[in-house]
Amino acid sequence: MKKSFRVLSAFLTVGMLASFTACSGGNPMASSNSPASATPAASSQASAGDSSAAGSAAKQENVTITFMASQDWVQDAEIKLGAEFEKQTGIKVDYQIIPSNQYTSLLMTKLNAGEGPDIFGNQSGRFDIQTQLNVEKNAVDLSSESWVGNVDKDAAAELSVNGKLYGQPMGDVSAVWAIAYNKNIFKSLGIEIPKTYSDFKAACAKIKAKGITPIYECVSDGWHHTLWFPEMGPAAETATPGLADNLNNNKAKMADNQTMQTVLSQIKEMATLGYWGDNYMSNKYADTPKNFATGKYAMTVANQGLGADINKVDPKFKVDDVGYFVIPLADNQTLNVNPCGPSRFIYKNSKNVDAAKKYLEFMASDSSLKYLTENVSKFNKLPYSNAPSKYSDTIKEFYARYPKTGTVYQTAVKYLNPQWTEMGSDISALLLGEEKPNEVLKNIDKRRAEQAKTAKDPAWN
Repeated sequence: MKKSFRVLSAFLTVGMLASFTACSGGNPMASSNSPASATPAASSQASAGDSSAAGSAAKQENVTITFMASQDWVQDAEIKLGAEFEKQTGIKVDYQIIPSNQYTSLLMTKLNAGEGPDIFGNQSGRFDIQTQLNVEKNAVDLSSESWVGNVDKDAAAELSVNGKLYGQPMGDVSAVWAIAYNKNIFKSLGIEIPKTYSDFKAACAKIKAKGITPIYECVSDGWHHTLWFPEMGPAAETATPGLADNLNNNKAKMADNQTMQTVLSQIKEMATLGYWGDNYMSNKYADTPKNFATGKYAMTVANQGLGADINKVDPKFKVDDVGYFVIPLADNQTLNVNPCGPSRFIYKNSKNVDAAKKYLEFMASDSSLKYLTENVSKFNKLPYSNAPSKYSDTIKEFYARYPKTGTVYQTAVKYLNPQWTEMGSDISALLLGEEKPNEVLKNIDKRRAEQAKTAKDPAWN
């Protein structure tokens, strides 16, 4: 990793779970104000998953399951649900949260050594879970679990290999990464939603002239700034139909694609022109809501829960004061959808498979999904038929504005998502002037070829 990345390690242990309970005065979800905060298992809409996940048999004493995940994947609401799960079942959950730029290598080291955690998180993606995770060897087949029939079919397809389901979705895959913008700033400056990169640059210039930083970016986390590149896959696909298939069959290279070179050049140009401000290398993703609430920034790349997150930081900042439009690099106007997201897998050699299955069942129950939706700002509709929806008019308007959709390249193209950290390092080098767009793309092509040969992909061998 480049030395500019400054990510602090944070491990959430069982002891911290106890502190959640202590701080809330008992039940961590108890509230006299809203039924949404009621104990999940006490909900009148609780599914059969609640009673079985809670252990219709006697509680299991002295059982602890480890759950290892990358930062930002396990929400505070899930940790609180984990405390409730322990209360009902006697099964403790040890959440081990790893910095994103270290997670993949640590997970693979553990899996290759036969020492995987009971539950591990990983991005879904039918290509990656087979070639990178080797789920048929490392993960438990979950196809027969009671909650499987409720999983969205597209999300389930990205967690399946040879007709068997190996993972459980953790987040909202209906949300997309888009430009979130302060409506009040746009209105006061007479700025319309940009439809081309030229319009976008003009908007940024106008905002910067007023002493406001156009875009809040946070390179220090090691993953967020990478989004600008693969999320533009639909733009490349529009310009060159069939490109993803050709990349997957080793009939094309990214370094030869003009749209991808344009996207990277424009990323570099935005930073050079000062549209990301002076502190983009050290800014932190976790600080996005509070920084956005100050009015010192006009835009950022976010999903559709940002407005609610900002409102929590500053109640005077209305949820609908944040609007959204697609990232317009390379003049993109295609909605970048992704049926993939962070997911839970059970390690096949775990000694606590049954306890881990109970945890997954508990998390997929009606009441747990309801609690997560109502207590995680960025969750508008989890990919389960038994999960509620909370789309606002602003979000509905955003989706309706872009009738044409395309799948992001970290999902549509093989061997791309597993090198997320390395791509982030290359793009950081691009921003610092240490690499050129073509060099970044050649590095990506080289890593894709190496992964393909390791996977014995016939298109490369």
